[in-house]
Amino acid sequence: MKFRTGLMLGAAAMTGLALTFHPGHNNGAGFLGTPAQAENATPDASPTTNHAETYRLLTLFGTVLDLVRADYVEPVSDRDLITNALNGMLSGLDPHSSYMTQKQYDDMMVQMKGEFGGLGLELQQQDGHIRVVSPIDGTPGFRAGIKPGDYIIAVDGHTIDGTPLDEAVKKMRGKANTKITLTLVREKTPKPITVTLTREIIHIDVVKSALYDRIGYLRIAQFNETTEKELLKGYNSLKQQAGGKLGGLVLDLRNDPGGLLDQAVEVSSSFIRSGEIVSTRARHAKDSQRWDAHGTDITDGLPMVVLTNGGSASASEIVSGALQDHHRAVLVGTRTFGKGSVQSIIPIPGNGAVRLTTARYYTPSGRSIQALGITPDIIVKETREDPAFSLREADLEHILKNQGGNQTKAQPRTDLPAIAKIIPDQPPANWPEFEYNKPATDFQLQEGLRIVRSMAGLPAPDPTASLPPVKPAAKADCPAHN
Repeated sequence: MKFRTGLMLGAAAMTGLALTFHPGHNNGAGFLGTPAQAENATPDASPTTNHAETYRLLTLFGTVLDLVRADYVEPVSDRDLITNALNGMLSGLDPHSSYMTQKQYDDMMVQMKGEFGGLGLELQQQDGHIRVVSPIDGTPGFRAGIKPGDYIIAVDGHTIDGTPLDEAVKKMRGKANTKITLTLVREKTPKPITVTLTREIIHIDVVKSALYDRIGYLRIAQFNETTEKELLKGYNSLKQQAGGKLGGLVLDLRNDPGGLLDQAVEVSSSFIRSGEIVSTRARHAKDSQRWDAHGTDITDGLPMVVLTNGGSASASEIVSGALQDHHRAVLVGTRTFGKGSVQSIIPIPGNGAVRLTTARYYTPSGRSIQALGITPDIIVKETREDPAFSLREADLEHILKNQGGNQTKAQPRTDLPAIAKIIPDQPPANWPEFEYNKPATDFQLQEGLRIVRSMAGLPAPDPTASLPPVKPAAKADCPAHN
């Protein structure tokens, strides 16, 4: 396929938009693998072309176009009408295919460099409503307290309910240092919430690192062109801080919406010495691909935990699936988003580009996670309440079917550390409220650190042991009886 590129589309569009695509050509990071299980690839199911029927349908299109031109309540340009038609044609296929105008395509190319203007919110459309998938760490949206699962119903007092996602995003964009007011609806909050933000140029810290005693921590925010390079840089920094005596590693992929396929392969190959990382199966068998590890584990086999949640999508799921299937890491957290498809960007010179779903991908064991997600080896919820983040691939319209993969039910892992049996699946009632700048309040992280410490043979204290005792509930006064 001439225009296929090694990339994954994240789970959402973004205000300012760090959409995770790449120009439509094969580059050095592109489809370099060998054909992946071609005999199992989806067959070419092209319907027999009926030229007469196609002609009649195109005539119908022209008739409707003329009607709108002549009788719509106000004049509409042919460009707008055709652009809307292209968007409808592609978005009706699946949630991740779309048409981009030249400006949208140019913006995307800038944003893939990891720097863009906006609010730092990843958004998805659900039943005509604009829903927040996740705010990016440290951005205006994050600092304003916007949460996964919030619905944005108005921008600067003007409703956006029922507005197409691209149009809603356009309303939220603007020059840096300008104000914008969003009206939000949040689950279990009786009244709408109004927040005022200042747009700014967003600099994405693709990889963040921290050292907890001898355990390294690496968080990947998204998979753009620099992710693998920044990961290696972060890991080397951790080794230096630990005096070359790291005991284990936590890889945090929570709320990472995905990105470039080649970067997912490179990150996975940084921890897996040999074997398959991922395969893709396209409509035509000759376009199916497979990627294998490069023979290097930068950690030299250190114990490893991967943190996931419902915001871990696409490229994040490729990495999680590879590390889980190879038993290279223990997955901790909650089920991932479930996006198991690959998008290609096909430029149309002077007229933008088409973002088109061109393949499904499969983990090393041959399973498709499309609309299913990846279930962690050890379930640990973030809070005791039902998560506000509940939007997953399976909740979207026109999703691809899960097909072509290994349908054998996965056997429970037998190599989990003994401590897995006593890890609680949710924080206790007296666990402190999560604060981003206070890792001690992050229950999933603390349990992940506890697990990897145990795997490394280090002391693994219970993070709940030092909490103050739970105060007994006040007894209600007994009602008087006549």
